[in-house]
Amino acid sequence: MCDCLIESLSLIIRTIQGIMALFEIHDIRIAGISACVPKKTLSNHDYKWIKVKEREQLIKTIGVETRHVAEAGQTTSDLCFQAAEQLLGKLAWERSEINLLVFVSQSRDYIIPSTSTILQDRLKLPKSCMAIDINLGCSGYVYGLSVISSMMKAAGTAKALLLVGDLSNVTSSYRDKSTYPLFGDAGTATALELKPGHAPMQFNLQSDGSGYEAIIIYDGGVRNLAGKHSFATKKYGDGIYRNRLQIALNGIDVFNFSLREVVPNIKTTLKHFGRELSEFDFLLFHQANRLINETLRKMLKTDPERVPYSLRDFGNTSCASIPLTMVTQIRENLQNKPQKLLLSAFGIGLSWGTVLMETDGLVVPEITILGEGNENENQPE
Repeated sequence: MCDCLIESLSLIIRTIQGIMALFEIHDIRIAGISACVPKKTLSNHDYKWIKVKEREQLIKTIGVETRHVAEAGQTTSDLCFQAAEQLLGKLAWERSEINLLVFVSQSRDYIIPSTSTILQDRLKLPKSCMAIDINLGCSGYVYGLSVISSMMKAAGTAKALLLVGDLSNVTSSYRDKSTYPLFGDAGTATALELKPGHAPMQFNLQSDGSGYEAIIIYDGGVRNLAGKHSFATKKYGDGIYRNRLQIALNGIDVFNFSLREVVPNIKTTLKHFGRELSEFDFLLFHQANRLINETLRKMLKTDPERVPYSLRDFGNTSCASIPLTMVTQIRENLQNKPQKLLLSAFGIGLSWGTVLMETDGLVVPEITILGEGNENENQPE
C-alpha cells in the first residue's frame, strides 16, 4: 500500500475520531427551568483568612462577592426537590406522565443507593419512571441534556425531569483561599418534553482523563478509603491548608485547560452544524471564575451583553451554574420570546462540551430560597 494511501486513511480515521462526539437530538423541547439555593449566605468581603488587600484582589479576579451555602443537614437533593416542586406546580404537569428522571451531581445523598431513586419517590413520580444518577460536575448540565434527550428520543418518552446541582462549599476548607471563596451551592430542575418538529439540540462533548487531578478529592472513594490520615490538615501553599477529604484545585492547570479546549470546542461545533456565533442571543458559560470566562469571551470576540454572569451573587455552583444563570439573569427573555442559546460547560474530569439549542417561551419561576418557609416534611431519614 503506497504511503499516500496510508496517510489518507490515517487522516480519515483521525477525522472520524474527532467528530464522534458531535451529534444532534431532534424533537425534544425544554418546557421550563427552575433553581433553588440555600437561604444562608457568605460574603467574601468577610473572609478573614486572608488580608483585606488580597481579599479585594481575589474578589476582583474570581468575580464572586457572595455565595449561598447549605446549612448542616441540607443536601443537593433538597435543593433539586424544591426546584422541581416549584417548576411542576407552574407547569401543571400530571406527575404520572413523567417517566424519566436524571440526577446530575457530585454530592449525592449517600454512597448507596442512588439519589435519583430517592427523588423519584419524594416527587411522587410513578414506578414506571426510570431514575438514574450521573456523577459529573462542571460539565454536568450539558452532558445531562445530551443523556436525557437521547433517552427520551430513543424511548419515545413524553415528559422527563433533569435535576442538576451540587454542594461544593461543604467540601471546601476555610483555610484554602484557592477554593473556599469560589464555590456556592444550588440545585436546579429542567423539564423536557417530546415535541415533533422542535429544533434539534446540537452537541459536541469531549473529555481528557489525563487531567483528572486538576480538581479532586483524594480520599473517601474506593481507590483511597477514608481513614484517620484523611482528616490530617496539611499545608500545600501560601494560604492553602486542607485535608484529603476536601477539594483540591490546581488553578493554573484549570486555567490552561479552559483556554486550550473551550473555544476550539465551540468553533468546531458551530462549523460542524453550519452555524454562526452571531446568530445566538446568549452564550452561557459554566461560571468557573470571572478571569477564565472573560478571557474566553474576548477570545470569541463576543459583546459582554451576550454573556450573562451569576458569579457575583452565587459563586461557582458547579453543574448547576448554567441553569442557575438562565433563571437569575435571562428569565424574562426565556419566558417572553424565542431564544437561540449556546451553552458551554467545562471543568472537573477533565470534561467539556457545547450544546446549541432553541427555546420558545419557557416556564421559568423566580428562584426559590430553601429556608424561607418552603421545607417539605417528605424527607428521607
